[in-house]
Amino acid sequence: MGRGKSRHQREGSQSEFSILQPKTLDRVILLSPAHPLRGGIASSTERLAQELQQQGLSVRIYSFSLQYPSFLFPGKTQYSDSPAPEGLDIVAIVNSINPFNWWKVGKRLRSEAPDLIITRYWLPFMGPCLGTILRFARRGGRTKVIAITDNAIPHEHRPGDRLFTRYFIGAVDGFVAMSRSVEADIRQFTTHKPVAYIPHPIYDNYGPLAGREESLQYLSLPPAPGYLLFFGFIRAYKGLGLLLEAMADERVRRLGLRLIVAGEFYDDEAPYRKLIRDNGLEGQVILKNAYIPNEEVRYYFGAASLAVQPYLSATQSGISQLAYHFEKPMVVTKVGGLPEIVLHGKEGYVVAVAAPAIADAIVDFFQEKRESDMVAGVREGKKRFSWSNMVEGIKTLYQKL
Repeated sequence: MGRGKSRHQREGSQSEFSILQPKTLDRVILLSPAHPLRGGIASSTERLAQELQQQGLSVRIYSFSLQYPSFLFPGKTQYSDSPAPEGLDIVAIVNSINPFNWWKVGKRLRSEAPDLIITRYWLPFMGPCLGTILRFARRGGRTKVIAITDNAIPHEHRPGDRLFTRYFIGAVDGFVAMSRSVEADIRQFTTHKPVAYIPHPIYDNYGPLAGREESLQYLSLPPAPGYLLFFGFIRAYKGLGLLLEAMADERVRRLGLRLIVAGEFYDDEAPYRKLIRDNGLEGQVILKNAYIPNEEVRYYFGAASLAVQPYLSATQSGISQLAYHFEKPMVVTKVGGLPEIVLHGKEGYVVAVAAPAIADAIVDFFQEKRESDMVAGVREGKKRFSWSNMVEGIKTLYQKL
């Protein structure tokens, strides 16, 4: 009597006390593509870094000195001519195909010992590189790793995909999934590691909105009853062929609409040009087969009344978040996470993966003059997708690791 708590009781109290104390989060390293590499992942990583800094964290980005060997990259160049984002510490150091580099970068990260490494995972090809770097970086137990997982299972399957992804997942403590479909895919590889669902924030780092007249003038496009926009690089799974078939629908033809296809072909463009030719769409379709610089993106969305994503498969899409930023209603297909993002009938249309369904939505939008109401819906809906929400979700996940 009078001796106080037993050792077991004291240890239990200390354990409970430690659980209640939030882990310190001061220093973050982003392991991801960034400037001068181009593309949506680089751009969104830079925007995330800016938000983390605005919330008082110390941030450095470890990017790639070699992202893809040239023979594996389907586009014209991996690099952007746009100016570097201001105020970001970007170190181009990772070589995706050199195991000695992985060891070197991993050791450097371990010596820096950040509280958190946030890595992007979008392609199984990166699994060996990132998985090895992170294994070295985590040794010692000081650093936790969260993977913002754009894709766990890719749209276009190749031998070794699942093996590479499994290796990568083994080096990660927790995951952010930006769609429920990706969350389900991650669960095919791990059932016990935490996964946070946080929708993709809007791309608000592509400049202010541009008016239609200003945009048409900038792009040297003539006035028309309306423009549709297909934006982003072109691969089979993005369904451009379906949209071209919808443009050939007689109801759509009678509206006198034009379609802007703005993005680099990562597939053979001949079949698409044949579809245009065979359906007599030469006067209705404007092809801009090039990567669109960041500072010009605003004019393509500014010229359009409706953005169309006729995807055959999808996880989430940065194009939707660009459309939200530029306050453009959308037509999206019922695949992956797209139906989670667009409120049907309010912010656009969620339709079947079929040309007639896409045509139905286009006709309804223009014939029933729904642009004003749907723009208002998109303007309200964009509030759901903030960068502060992404960072708060990451902080909450970090406390669980």
